[in-house]
Amino acid sequence: MSQHRHQSQSRVLSSSPVDTTSVGFCPTFKTFKRKDDECRAFVKKVIMSRFFKIIMISTVTSNGFFMALWTSYEIRYRLFRLLELSEIFFVSICTSELSMKLYVDPINYWKNGYNVLDVIVMIIMLLPYTVRELMGRQFSYVHIADGMQSLRILKLISYSRGIRTLIIAVGQTVYTVASVLLLLFLLMYIFAILGFCLFGSADKGDHDNWGNLAAAFFTLFSLATVDGWTDLQKQLDNREFALSRAFTIIFILLASFIFLNMFVGVMIMHTEDSIKKFERELMLERQVTLMGEKQVILQRQQEEISRLMHIQENADCKSFSELVENFKKTLHHTDPMVLDDFGTSLPFIDIYFSTLDYQDTTVHKLQELYYEIAHVLGLMLEDLPQEKPQSLEKVEEK
Repeated sequence: MSQHRHQSQSRVLSSSPVDTTSVGFCPTFKTFKRKDDECRAFVKKVIMSRFFKIIMISTVTSNGFFMALWTSYEIRYRLFRLLELSEIFFVSICTSELSMKLYVDPINYWKNGYNVLDVIVMIIMLLPYTVRELMGRQFSYVHIADGMQSLRILKLISYSRGIRTLIIAVGQTVYTVASVLLLLFLLMYIFAILGFCLFGSADKGDHDNWGNLAAAFFTLFSLATVDGWTDLQKQLDNREFALSRAFTIIFILLASFIFLNMFVGVMIMHTEDSIKKFERELMLERQVTLMGEKQVILQRQQEEISRLMHIQENADCKSFSELVENFKKTLHHTDPMVLDDFGTSLPFIDIYFSTLDYQDTTVHKLQELYYEIAHVLGLMLEDLPQEKPQSLEKVEEK
């Protein structure tokens, strides 16, 4: 009896209110279906429209322009009200955009990295107001929050496919670029220690540029970018270091002419690949759009044919062909017409035009050959002996 009571108590304890709620909520959440599909579809259509994108791009661009004006104290004093109204307008537009996108799809919204970037920009946008409200206007680090407002311009990334293509290209080069930078770091590490040992001696060395490892790294970075390397070399020459010129030339050849050019080459290759992929995507989108328009036209023509067949029963036309002939008379030259897929494909048109060019070339060569044959025959006829007329022969006999 006691054992049975203990089991019943353990069952009651295991089924806590949290567990019961979670168990009941999961199937409810899975089977939950929103009832505002039409409104969501309308909001999504608005967000995806070209007009909405133009508004957002114009808003972000104008806000960037006003931020540039805000950097001048004189203009900020004169146009304080205008800058304040533009700030309120920009924050309102961005907040409305975020609310609309979250309303359309609150779960999949966070799966897009550009949407997460927009949320981060929104947080940065509200950061100065929060800091001033909590810490006061005299807080010493408010200027850092104000300076971070320049990141607002990053909202243009989500509306520019070209910029996204370049970002994808940069993302694809991360592993290769990291390898190149690692090799460059190892090269600089070797030459930094070597330069410290050669030119950073305690008695007559160049302590400003080669006195420790950090200074040697900074000096090698200047040599790698070929920025003021002649001044650095002149300082070494003034101290009469024998191997300084060979050291400088070898490092510049390895770091600047090999590794940095390798870095640029990797970026160019991946950028070209991303641009080609972007062009292929645009071509596929155009093909899908054309196929959709073609399907609409075909469906409309099928409906017209069905309507004609239905009218034929009550019309005076004797046959369907006569009905079609009467229908052709009502057509205009601006009416769309769908041709065959094979006959309208770009590869077929290219091959067809090439074939026509070959035919024209062949016909031209045949014409030249015919003219040559006619010319040769004419020369042969001129060389043949001509027969005299019979009247002339009789006159000569008399």
